[in-house]
Amino acid sequence: MADTTIEWTDATWNPVAGCSIMSSGCTNCYAMRMAARLEAMGVDKYRGLTRKSGGRAKWTGALFLDETALQVPLGWARPRNVFVNSMSDLFHPNVPVEFIRKVWSVMAQTPRHTYQILTKRPDRMAAVLRSGFNVLPNVWLGASVEDGKVIHRLNELREVPAAIRFVSFEPLIGSVASGSLEGIHWAIVGGESGPNARPMDPAWIDEIFDLCTDSDTAFFFKQWGGFNKKKTGRSYRGRTWDEMPASIM
Repeated sequence: MADTTIEWTDATWNPVAGCSIMSSGCTNCYAMRMAARLEAMGVDKYRGLTRKSGGRAKWTGALFLDETALQVPLGWARPRNVFVNSMSDLFHPNVPVEFIRKVWSVMAQTPRHTYQILTKRPDRMAAVLRSGFNVLPNVWLGASVEDGKVIHRLNELREVPAAIRFVSFEPLIGSVASGSLEGIHWAIVGGESGPNARPMDPAWIDEIFDLCTDSDTAFFFKQWGGFNKKKTGRSYRGRTWDEMPASIM
């Protein structure tokens, strides 16, 4: 629960910690490395959430539901964009619906903040939120799509009742040209970063840019990535792209 350097948000809030590997976009997940580091530092919240495999930290599938962390946004007086569960997935199958309702209640009580929730499980997101949850105008709901193998997540995202729907094409490790951004308000694009980063083909970005143009979807280019993401920078087509979605409610 802190300010963050993530380019498209202001702060992170983690009422849940821990996850499971879902698809190829999870291979070099920064959250696995960070969770292992925090456990080594003695932070109880992250104990047992990862294990070492092949010299790397991997999720064990265990989760920690942090009841204390639920209250954190209530104490933030200044309005913020808040990335919810940067260290987990709120719609992981082992997060009880009752706990998701508690998160929803906090977000409803704090309309001054804008909450951004990403999942690799938009099918569960849609199913849960259609079971009696209110659409909150300050809550943006998104899915991660790393390549064409998981392009079905875009269709599942369109089934989610939301004020704003968004997609994170990060890490972008393959073409998503077969997809459509109809009904999706915002697209974030980013290459993988870190010591084992997989390359991103500029043509894949062009394809997404064209999809955004066709669907009037806001385009946000986060990074080229690579081993040194600061060196590769954020410039695309000679400029930075920090477009954000306009509220529709």
